Amino acid sequence: MGGTGPAGPVMDRDEVDRALARLGAEHEAIETSLLALQDHAGRRLLEGARLTGVTQERWAVTDGAITLLWTYFDRYTEVLRSARELRARRRWSNQEDLTRLTELLRGESVTVPGGQPVPGGQPMPAITGPAKLSSSFTLEDLVSRMNDLYAASLDVVVAADAVWSALPARIDLLAAELQRTRGLAHSVGVRPGEHPSGDDLERITRTLTALREQVVSDPLEFWRPARGSSAPGGGRPDTERYDREARALDEVRREIDAVLTVRQDAESRLMRLRDILSRADRTLAEARSARGEVLAKIAASEVPAVSGPSTALQEQVSTAAEYRRHGQWHRLSPLLEALERRAEDELLRARESLTAVTAPLAVRAELRGRLDAYKAKVARHGMAEDPLLIERYDVARRMLWSAPCDLRAAESAVLRYQRAAAEVLVPAVPEQSGPMDRRGER
Repeated sequence: MGGTGPAGPVMDRDEVDRALARLGAEHEAIETSLLALQDHAGRRLLEGARLTGVTQERWAVTDGAITLLWTYFDRYTEVLRSARELRARRRWSNQEDLTRLTELLRGESVTVPGGQPVPGGQPMPAITGPAKLSSSFTLEDLVSRMNDLYAASLDVVVAADAVWSALPARIDLLAAELQRTRGLAHSVGVRPGEHPSGDDLERITRTLTALREQVVSDPLEFWRPARGSSAPGGGRPDTERYDREARALDEVRREIDAVLTVRQDAESRLMRLRDILSRADRTLAEARSARGEVLAKIAASEVPAVSGPSTALQEQVSTAAEYRRHGQWHRLSPLLEALERRAEDELLRARESLTAVTAPLAVRAELRGRLDAYKAKVARHGMAEDPLLIERYDVARRMLWSAPCDLRAAESAVLRYQRAAAEVLVPAVPEQSGPMDRRGER
């Protein structure tokens, strides 16, 4: 069976039957997709929400596109039904029926109203001249347009639903944690206007409230499409602002935990602090006493002055004790940390002062020990009765055991005794007969 019509070569019965079967399956698939889109949770939320910003603009276009999709589908259904009814008239379709079926299945048999909106917000333009009141398409072209409209509409619906599914719940969880943290902060005196962490909690509260309102009313503002992806809904929710506030809350929570730790350990830390300062005071007192002894017993020696205990530190310790009594833990926490560092520095300063003051006494003690050690060595070698050694020993001993002691003169006397002892203790070198080789053998 041959012939040619406006839609091209006329189809035979087998071609018509195959086309109807294919179009029927396509029709069923399109209907299933449209019904799924219609029932999508994201579409229902968009339809009932009070939208703003980007989402309001895009949903206005998408809502029109979904309406247009159903209009296209209805026209598609009508043409397909007409083709099925025409084919069902006769078991063996005649030439006139096949020509008409070819026009329906392959020709521009679908007429839709013109000037309909498409994704992007603009009406479909006419190719030439003013906009048409209606446009005609083949079924294939209509399906292609429906696929484009469906993909663009689904992308908006899926993106909004993904943001709504992810962010509000996370913001609510963070807000609940924020309330718990605020309660802890209040219990330790961390309040707005009195502590930086209290101010941070107020700022985080305001930010989360505003963020949740914006996410609910304008979810697409928080959607980041995936690069290079054309699939509907390809992308992810933008959690940058949420993550920033979560990190800020973590910082505040650590600060509150530190203050809570102070509340638990305050008494023991104050006791340790007082103990360190007491040791520093005792060390300074010992240094002052040692300085008087050095000035009395050591002549011509520069002895550094010893300062008194730090009254400023003592006052701050008293302030810390007041904070503890009145439960001002947020004030006590940084003060205790600073006092602990300064108390350790104070103890180190006291020890260094004692070491510097007693240095002349240490030198004298070292010289006395050295003198007695050499005397014992001389005695072991049977040289204790040597007149020169006795004379030099007596001179050095009188200098070291007299007050005030001249350390320079005493050190010189000890050195003279050492040299004399060394000369006496060195044995005479015996006469050697014959040369020695490098190994010490004759």
